[in-house]
Amino acid sequence: MSTRILAVTLLAAAVGGCSPTPPPLRHVADVKQLMRSVTEPAADVYWDGVGTIIDQTGVTEIKPEMDEDWDALVNSAYVIAESGNLLMLGARPKDGGEWMQMSRALVDVGEKAIRAAERHDTKAVFDVGAEVYDVCTSCHAKYASEIARPNSQD
Repeated sequence: MSTRILAVTLLAAAVGGCSPTPPPLRHVADVKQLMRSVTEPAADVYWDGVGTIIDQTGVTEIKPEMDEDWDALVNSAYVIAESGNLLMLGARPKDGGEWMQMSRALVDVGEKAIRAAERHDTKAVFDVGAEVYDVCTSCHAKYASEIARPNSQD
C-alpha cells in the first residue's frame, strides 16, 4: 500500500470516528422537581395499577382491565427507568459513587417493570412494584432523609 493511500485511509478513519458534538443540556428541573413532577407520579401510577384491598366489604382486586390501562403501566415504567438516566446527567448527581449506582438501579428496576407490564402479568407488576419502592427508599434514606419514603410531603 502506498504512503498516500495509507494516509488517506487513516485520515478517513479518524474523521469517520469523530462524533458530532452532542446538543447542550439545559436542565429545567432540579432533582426535587424531577422527583415531584416526573418520577413520583409515574411510580404512583405503577404502584396503584395492581393490588388487593381487604376491608369489611370483602376483597377487591385491582388490576388493569383494558389495553389502555396496561399501556399506562408500561408508560409509567418507562418514565421510572428514564428517570434513573436523568438523575445521572449534568449537575444532578450528588456524587460519582452511590448516587450513580442507585440511579442505575432505578433504570434496571424500571426495565423490569416495563417487561412485567408488557406481559400483562399482574403478579410480576405487584412484585416489581415492591422492588421499585425498595430502590426509591434506599436512595431517599441516603440522599433525602427528610423524605424517608417516596411521596412523603416535606
